[in-house]
Parts: sequence; structure tokens; C-alpha cells
Amino acid sequence: MSASAAAVVSRLGIRFRRLSTLPEFPPAAAGALQPQHPTSKDAYFAAVHHLSTIVRRDFYLERTLNRLRLPSPFPPDLALRVIRAAAPAAPLHASRFLAWLRAKPSFAASAEHFDALLLPLARARLIPHLWSLASDMRGLGLPLSPTTFSAVISSYGHSRLPDQAVEVFNRLPRFGCPQTTEVYNALLDALCANGNFAGAYKLLRRMARKGVAPDRVTFSTLVDSWCAAGKLQEAQAFLDDMASRGFRPPVRGRDLLVDGLVRAGRLEEAKAFALRMTKEGVLPDVATFNSLAEALCNAGDVDFAVALLADASSRGLCPDISTYKVMLPAVAKVGRIEEAFRLFYAAVEDGHRPFPSLYAAIVKALCKAGRFADAFAFFGDMKMKGHPPNRPVYVMLVKMCVRGGRFVEAANYLVEMSEAGFTPRAPTFNVVVDGLRHCGKHDLARRLEQLEMSLKGN
Repeated sequence: MSASAAAVVSRLGIRFRRLSTLPEFPPAAAGALQPQHPTSKDAYFAAVHHLSTIVRRDFYLERTLNRLRLPSPFPPDLALRVIRAAAPAAPLHASRFLAWLRAKPSFAASAEHFDALLLPLARARLIPHLWSLASDMRGLGLPLSPTTFSAVISSYGHSRLPDQAVEVFNRLPRFGCPQTTEVYNALLDALCANGNFAGAYKLLRRMARKGVAPDRVTFSTLVDSWCAAGKLQEAQAFLDDMASRGFRPPVRGRDLLVDGLVRAGRLEEAKAFALRMTKEGVLPDVATFNSLAEALCNAGDVDFAVALLADASSRGLCPDISTYKVMLPAVAKVGRIEEAFRLFYAAVEDGHRPFPSLYAAIVKALCKAGRFADAFAFFGDMKMKGHPPNRPVYVMLVKMCVRGGRFVEAANYLVEMSEAGFTPRAPTFNVVVDGLRHCGKHDLARRLEQLEMSLKGN
């Protein structure tokens, strides 16, 4: 934290005490509610929260800010955080705060300060204020960000205001903001979201005339819109038409069609199309397959995903780590443990070192099947050959041991967890201690209670 920011925090700390409306607590209660030694980081973000609250709620904002006697120059990083915190709820008040800062000779507004206001103003449909800020940026020689205006155009499109989206797009050159592929894609999305496919085609032709290269998002936006409308043939005809006009999608058209069907939630059509592709010897790329497999697993159609993976792999598809991250937990969850092991060792053979979220699914599936000995042996093997287990893995294993009545093993893993630097929570200790007492292991229960007390002491 800079010295000027520290000065702001210090002075606002005084204001906190003067303006506090909370009831007074006894010393013991106050100590329980507030940290004894707040860090400078805590104080900094408390200042951000306090200032942003003033900006959002104070009707006489400028007078209140002047009375705070904030240091000069005002820290630019603190100003940016306050604007970002206040602008979504009160963009006009945040604009007043920036105007108050800019009136000070010692404060130099950056493009980031303006960018933080443009999108909230657009979402509030405050068009005159948006262009006023854009004019101020041009006057100061600050660049207008295509990314920010892409978000503005998309926001209007999804608010069913395509005319405003087109107006923003057309006015950008006057303010020195380049109409990049990202900006074109945003307007394509806005037009397609409102069913204006003819306008989208015209925009594509304009991209060609202007020499703006389309990317995958350009084609995906239009294909997704056709697929969402259930018009697969029209989507395919669109890709063929674009290819005949010289547009070359960065990926194969069939992959775009599968992605579009998946994103539109038309899984049955996506399954049929993917099967037809594999039967014809045309494999989807691995990213397309992963998105389809994830959608199938989330929909509970794990068997089809497993069969499709086997078929595609036999024809030359090379799974990546994302494939295993999608498939392995899904097959383990439905109890197909042997298939989970097959996928796991296939990932190892591909050179991937097992990480906790990959092997935890198998450990949990083994425990649910009552195969605790296999689960403990596999977990021990992973501690030596894979990445060390993390807190969620330990917590999961302790819970599964408790559910299976394996309280001694649960206690051992609690101790191991604490030795690894992961402090178990009190409810976890309590359920294991109660289980140990219930099965007559009173000495071990007392030792766990002592461990809990020592950890609390630390």
C-alpha cells in the first residue's frame, strides 16, 4: 500500500470511529467480533468499502468528500477500486466521484478509470453520459478499449436493444476506437440474439471488405444461433456458403455444428451427429469431444459418453487431460469402478501425473462400494506416486470412513491431515470422537480431543 493510500486509510479510520452507529459492546464481545490485529490490507479494503458506500449513497457527495480532507494526490489505485465498487449500482454517482477527482490538479485520470464507468453507464442506458465520457477520453488522448465497447454492444444486444448496439458500433471510429474482430463478434452476437440473421450476413461481408479476419467466435456465434433455433441444415448450409465465399473457419464446420448443438442443449441431435461423424471416419477435435462428453455426463448419459470415447479412440482420437477430468469422475460416480481405473491408468500412460481431484473420485467410489481396503491401498499409492492430497481429499476420506463405521481409520487420517498442515474443523473432530466413544475406543477419542485443543492453541 502506497504512502498516500495509507494516509487515506488513516484518516478514514478516524471517520469510522466518529461516524459509527453500531451499539457499544463490552470489551469481550467486541474482541470476539473484530480481529485483534487487523492487517494493513484489511484496513485498505475497509477504506474502499467506506468510500464506495459514500459515493453510492451520499446526495451531497462533493461536499462530503471535501469534508473528509483526503490527501493530495489521491491514490489512483484506490480511486479505481472505489469506482469499480460503486459504478455497477450507481454509475452517475461514480461519474461524479471521478469528476471530483479530475477537478484536482494533482490527479491524472487513466483509461482504466473511464473504462470502469463505461459499461455500467451503458447497462443503465445512460447513452449521453457514455458518449460524454468517451469524448473526455478522446480529449485527454486516452485510448478507448475495444474490449470495453464489445461488452457494451453485447449488453445492449442481450437487453433486446439491437439499434443501440448498432449505434455504438457505428460511432466507434469517430472516437478513435478500432473496430476489431472482437467488436464485430459482439455486434454479430447482438444481431443474432435478436434474430436478425440478414444483418449478420451483411456484417460478415463488411468484415471481408474491411479486411477484418473472422475467428472461431465469428462462425460459432452464427452456428450457435441456427442450432438454438433447431435449424441444423440451415447452419450447415451457412458454413458451406461461407466457404464458397472465401471464408475459412479456423476449425472444421462439423465441429462447430456439434458445439452449437451442445450449447443449445440439443443433446440427442448432437449425439446423432457425432455418431454419424465417427461412422464416416471424421473425428471431432478433442475440444469438441470434451464439451460433448461433459454435457452428456451432466445429463446422466455416462454410458453413451463412454461408448463414444471408446469408438472415437479406436479411430484415432487422442484424449487430453481435460477428457480424463470430465470422464473419470463421471464413471466413478455411477459405480463403474473398473472403467474408472482403466481411464485413470490410460491418463498415467499418457504422461499425466495423478492430481487429487483425479484420484479422489476413485477413492470415493471404492469407499461407497464398501471396498475400504482397496481405497486405503490406492490412496497410499497416490501419496507416493501422485500429487500430495489436499484438504478436500482428506475431508472426503474421513467422511467416507465415518459413514462406513471405520472410526479408527478416520482418526488416523485426521492426524495425518493435521500433520500435513490442514487443520480439521471442529464438526469433523466431533463426529469422529463420538464414533470412537460409541465403539469403545475411549483412549483414542481422548487423544483426538487433545490434538484438537493443541491445534486451537496454535
